[in-house]
Amino acid sequence: MIEENSQKDCDEYLAAVLELYLELPETPSRAGWHDRERVSELHRRRVPLTLVESAFLLGSLRRLGRPPESPRLSPIRSLAYFMPVVEELLANPFPDGYLEYLRYKIRKLGADQIKLPRTGTCSKKSGSS
Repeated sequence: MIEENSQKDCDEYLAAVLELYLELPETPSRAGWHDRERVSELHRRRVPLTLVESAFLLGSLRRLGRPPESPRLSPIRSLAYFMPVVEELLANPFPDGYLEYLRYKIRKLGADQIKLPRTGTCSKKSGSS
């Protein structure tokens, strides 16, 4: 029973993280096996979903907030792009409420193609009906 719940938690975490990742600008339309491995690693390390979302948004904001005259960056090809930001936030966590600020900032920058969840990112579909 515990193993079954653990697998369900892992599947939900995987689905939630991949959904957040794929909704970002300049990311692929599908996740690869290496992206799934990274997410499994984050789950094994018990990295909170809110921290992962914060890292995704912060990494995207850093890209989107570059001066217009800067050379264009190539698209993000892997979730691995965000791993240094995850490590940065693990070492120096944001204060409470900062995730909402990041969501606000990315919307303000005009990243309307991002469909950010309003609340409860942990309640993503688990793949079972």
